[in-house]
Amino acid sequence: MRSMKVLLVVLLNAILVLSSVHLTFSQQAGFIGQYPTIKEYQRATGKRITKFNEAPMLQELVKQGKLPPVEKRLPEEPAVVVPVERVGEYGGTWRRAWLGVADSAGPSRITYDPILRWSNDGKRIEPNVAKGWNLSKDCKELVLYLRKGMKWSDGEPFTAEDVVFWFEDVILNKELTPILPTWVTAGGSAKIEKLDDYTVKFTFAKANPLILQWMTGIEAFLPKHYLKKFHTKYVSKADLEALTKKEGFQFWYQLFQNKNDWISNPERPSHKAWKPTNLPSATLWMMERNPFYWKVDTAGNQLPYIDRIAHTLVSDAEMVTMKAVAGELDMQLRHIMINNYPLLVENAKKGNYRVIVWNTGDGSNCQIMFNQNYHEDEDIGNLIRNRDFRIALSLAINRDEINQLCYLGLGVPRQATVIPSCPTFEEKFAKAYIEYNPQKANEILDKLGLKKGKDGFRTLPNGKTVALTIEVVPAFGPWVDAAELIKKYWEAVGVKTAVQVQERSLHYTRIRAGLQQVAIWNMDGAFYPQFLTYPYWFLPYGDVSRIAPLSGVWYQTGGKGGEEPKGDLKKAIQLYDEAIKTTNPAKRLSLAKEIIRLNSENLWTIGTVGLAPATMGVGVVKNNFRNVPEKALSDVTLTSPGNTHPEQYFFEK
Repeated sequence: MRSMKVLLVVLLNAILVLSSVHLTFSQQAGFIGQYPTIKEYQRATGKRITKFNEAPMLQELVKQGKLPPVEKRLPEEPAVVVPVERVGEYGGTWRRAWLGVADSAGPSRITYDPILRWSNDGKRIEPNVAKGWNLSKDCKELVLYLRKGMKWSDGEPFTAEDVVFWFEDVILNKELTPILPTWVTAGGSAKIEKLDDYTVKFTFAKANPLILQWMTGIEAFLPKHYLKKFHTKYVSKADLEALTKKEGFQFWYQLFQNKNDWISNPERPSHKAWKPTNLPSATLWMMERNPFYWKVDTAGNQLPYIDRIAHTLVSDAEMVTMKAVAGELDMQLRHIMINNYPLLVENAKKGNYRVIVWNTGDGSNCQIMFNQNYHEDEDIGNLIRNRDFRIALSLAINRDEINQLCYLGLGVPRQATVIPSCPTFEEKFAKAYIEYNPQKANEILDKLGLKKGKDGFRTLPNGKTVALTIEVVPAFGPWVDAAELIKKYWEAVGVKTAVQVQERSLHYTRIRAGLQQVAIWNMDGAFYPQFLTYPYWFLPYGDVSRIAPLSGVWYQTGGKGGEEPKGDLKKAIQLYDEAIKTTNPAKRLSLAKEIIRLNSENLWTIGTVGLAPATMGVGVVKNNFRNVPEKALSDVTLTSPGNTHPEQYFFEK
């Protein structure tokens, strides 16, 4: 059995080498996953789309008079998705597993359809809901061109009114959006203008050079015709108060937010490929094809190919693996753990599935973040804020052992920093303080005046035991196992350590309150320019920036809330503000490098192992489930696997 496991690990290493070669080739070849319109597709390929087709389940509804013909359901200029392998076949139910509403990112990722989108490889920004754009040279005006004739899932027109409603009545409404998003404040202030039914213009007071990048993560529209029924601007105060009370809420904005939750409210019209048909509290939560979806394949077939998606509710990630091994999942990367790779391969033939391995953007598969805002115990908080203390804890960690025991030897022992292909990468940052040197760690801790007692644990000068708690969620990697090893290493140098395993929603509640001492997560989005619009790991950007969540609140509120950062934490924020506002690309890159330098030198985060395909990098795909690329880039900033166009996945009959 051991020799078989070793063979499988060697095989995975070979796959990783080949995958990096394949990805490089694909990027150089300029593979297109989606064309903005049929005209663009025809211009690029010389091929014509002369008619449209639809799924059999929709043909029947058309015959019954319950749906208009496909030609009237599609916009005048639908987007064209290029299938990965071949034009697919209609039908089937895609079986997945999820952990419930707190795991809503899973369904969101497979229905990735913002106003603009990243290309498959994350190298360029592409049209999506908007078929095109025009950004002025001074980066102060952005015009978005929508698709004439596009419709919501209930058949109502999708127009510029839906974009204006989203911005003016939701983003600029202080009850619905108490803190303006950075993409607005980066431009000083913003306003929107409806130029016609399918064109809108955003105007910013100052240059907003990253606005296109911000838009790749924003669904910059809402179904006005539905949601205005729950908005104070469109409903009388008396009627809205009565409806709010009837629905069990205290305030109108709570009602609005509930009705706007596409996962929890099946009645909400959607633009996505699939929409819910029942409540997410069900053991089997279902999504069904959107008959008005606005994309076709290269043969004119309206997408998606798959009729339904069934999400089975499970208790934890290990249950996801068990269902995969049993052949009960059709395609899934989320919650498939890298340490289970040998088990998955061993059972692939019996389960009639294949195991895929995708590259990831993880700079660290398991990073240890120290909360610089921790004040529940000021003595411990002061230690956490002491750089030498963090250096000692880094030197106490045996990264090679973590790599072998938790990551099958597939990772690289390194600090938490950007990936090597990133232009802001410096090898000295990746290697700083990563040697396993408990002797040096002990010397540093001794110099800090932390004396060891008879029990082997260190105490502060006031006699208080030096004790840390690592908070960890059993989510996207063998983090609990790694945390237990870290506990062993730290206690070996006299720092008493507890590991607290938490459910995800509780974990985030504590993070936002600034209650955690030390937290573990993966460092995704660790490449440029993506980390400029996803900078949570490198500076106090928001209330889930684990290195200083209260300072993240301070930043987002313009200093009106949270805790003001000091020293290099504040400097990192200042550099970031400058980076996202400059129109000079060279200066922006230079500022980004400085942010990475500050993060690395201060060691607010300690890395363990990185560059392994651990976070949604290993997946299972049934053998008859096609058009899933064997090699791809998986990352949160690309909303993977949404960047591979799940609407073109299909079941081979």
